[in-house]
Amino acid sequence: MAEGLFGAALPNAQVASAGLQALVGKPADPIARELMEERGIDIADHQARQLDAQMCQRADLILVMDREQRRAVEERYQFARGKVFRLGEFSDRDVLDPYRAGRDAFLHSLTLIEDGAQQWAKRISRVSS
Repeated sequence: MAEGLFGAALPNAQVASAGLQALVGKPADPIARELMEERGIDIADHQARQLDAQMCQRADLILVMDREQRRAVEERYQFARGKVFRLGEFSDRDVLDPYRAGRDAFLHSLTLIEDGAQQWAKRISRVSS
C-alpha cells in the first residue's frame, strides 16, 4: 500500500517496496488491493520481495513501518544508517502490519500510511524543487 501511495504522490521518483520477512513472490493481500482500488491506485501487479543490500545501497531513503524494522535494517545493513526512517517519523507513530487481521486493521494501517506518505512527499518535494 505504501509503495502505491508513494508512487502516486511522487510520480517522478523511483519507489520500491521490500520486506524483511517478505512472502517472496506473493501478491498484495486482496483487502489491500481493494482499499487501494477505492483510492484509484492499482497494486494488482505487486509481488513481495525481500530487502537486500543492493536495494539499500541504491536507495536515497529507506522508510520502514516501525521502530523494530528500523533497528533490524540498520543492524543488518549498517551502511544504511542515516537514511532509514519510520514512515510515521514526523507523527511519532508506528504502522502495524495488518496481515491476517481483517479489513479494519488494513484500514487503520492505510490511514497511518497515507498520513506518513503525505508528510514525506511534502518534504521530498521541497528538497527536490
